[in-house]
Amino acid sequence: MKIGYDAKRAFNNTSGLGNYSRDVIRAVKKYFNDELYLFTTKINEELFDVKDVKIIEPGNKLTKAYWRTFYVSNDINKLNLDIFHGLSNEIPVGINSNVKKVITVHDLIFKRFPQWYNFIDRKIYDKKVAYGLKTADKIIAISRQTKNDIIEFYGTEEDKIEVVYQTCNDIFKKKADDLLTRKVKDKYNLPEKYLLYVGTIEPRKNALNIVKALYERNIDIPLIIVGRNTKYGDIIKEYIKNKLLENRIFLLHDVQTDELPVFYQNATVFIYPSTFEGFGIPIIEALYSGIPVITSKGGCFAEAGGKGSIYVNPENINELAEAITELLNDESKRKELIKEGKKHVKNFETGKVATALHNVYEALVMQ
Repeated sequence: MKIGYDAKRAFNNTSGLGNYSRDVIRAVKKYFNDELYLFTTKINEELFDVKDVKIIEPGNKLTKAYWRTFYVSNDINKLNLDIFHGLSNEIPVGINSNVKKVITVHDLIFKRFPQWYNFIDRKIYDKKVAYGLKTADKIIAISRQTKNDIIEFYGTEEDKIEVVYQTCNDIFKKKADDLLTRKVKDKYNLPEKYLLYVGTIEPRKNALNIVKALYERNIDIPLIIVGRNTKYGDIIKEYIKNKLLENRIFLLHDVQTDELPVFYQNATVFIYPSTFEGFGIPIIEALYSGIPVITSKGGCFAEAGGKGSIYVNPENINELAEAITELLNDESKRKELIKEGKKHVKNFETGKVATALHNVYEALVMQ
């Protein structure tokens, strides 16, 4: 098959949507002998160095800003693709009907929690998602939660939506070698035991609540928060300063992807108390790394975390503190969760995810 991907995020986004895009492209390339075309306005080989694919960029720099939404369809149509897959909630306008169109919808947080977004962004997201859902031949939801949200907010027919879970980068599925482990431990002066949070540092993710739980219950173990610096990160730093926690709580902003497995594999507990997600890739990164997880009740979190996680109300500081204390004091509980977690993440093996996605492509082409 000739498959085209919207690869802007793959080349230019370091977090969730970028990780998903890179993982999908790598997986399909690894397991299937398709002809792949990546459409992007900019190439960043340091972030995504992919071989044996065709990369399509805008020919006219004057229209570069609009190419991804409007003009890229001209290039797609000329190539006579079998499938075009919009990997991040949108599909370009004007793709020919003979090209089967697939859209991945990650979440509809802007609909469920509109207060977290400004008016203009909400309108743009809504318009793009609505168009993508209407024009796509098949919709990929990354969790049952997202599928239910698509039906609830847009009234989309259930049989048009297929749940295909995410995987994560293969570097989290194998033990980091001794040389890299020593290098990373020395570089960041990692403690012998520590709690870990990895993800965007924003109010929705509630990293500050982890800090408050440790302080208010006097839980004496270091916490490492890994993520890009933000205004919310500055609020956390101010709290740390006011409570004299500088020697116990550490925010790291420039950790490289290939260093992350060392952080996960040497942590005692991973904590991800997000209010709402489409899926939560850091959860399965932690489970693959062999550490127990504390995450949130409800939503998609049990889909990602399975029986390898403890679930809490992310707004309840006492409940979060109790879960942390339980895992720190109960080694048998930690081992039980690790065992269950390793069984659960088999659902997200790269080959399984790639096959499920490719089955969607094949069914469309056969129609």
